Amino acid sequence: MDLVLIRHAHPAVDDGVCYGRLDLPLVEPMSPPADAILNAASAAARANGVPPPARIVCSPAQRARATAQRIAQAFMTQAGGTALTIDSDARLHELDFGAWEGQRWDAVPRERLDQWAADLMDACPHGGESARRAYARVAGWADSLQASPSVLASASASVSEPEPESCLWVVGHAGPMRMLAAHWLGLPLSDTLDWQLGWGASCGFRLDPGAVRPARLLWWNRTVG
Repeated sequence: MDLVLIRHAHPAVDDGVCYGRLDLPLVEPMSPPADAILNAASAAARANGVPPPARIVCSPAQRARATAQRIAQAFMTQAGGTALTIDSDARLHELDFGAWEGQRWDAVPRERLDQWAADLMDACPHGGESARRAYARVAGWADSLQASPSVLASASASVSEPEPESCLWVVGHAGPMRMLAAHWLGLPLSDTLDWQLGWGASCGFRLDPGAVRPARLLWWNRTVG
């Protein structure tokens, strides 16, 4: 299976504000536009031999869900009426920053930020979700993709096993995208946290069950324009 991960478009929030689980709408007009996101991701996919999407999965956050819906609308227009199913999965949520949600980063006490930085995976000075817990839920979603068709199929003998999907598009957040990269490529999360991701940017992975690493990176941070 190939996966195209897409970061949501620009949310309606001021720069410098902490947000993770805070549910934000997109800026209007959408930036970058849905058709530009679709075209950039599709071009990167074609260049790497990745087929068109079978469906879209997104984070339940409205900024991700709205991005996914508008990409699906643009795809339907370009594909002559072919519609994409959109499903959401709570495991794709951004990290929960607890009491810091909605605060400006420069208003968070320095000692709290230092405590967080000193123990990246397990510190939780904001009272929300640790990076380790967020990583575990995101990795759990990733691992579920590699379950055998017999696991994914209905237990009913009258239901045939589903055909494996050739390509899945996933619309979500920068944090979980970097966690997925670390999980699939066997890298420390501290490495991938520095990888840049623009609004509407895409990256591509090819799952490789049985290999030393679960997936191969095809491209990273394909931006619009």
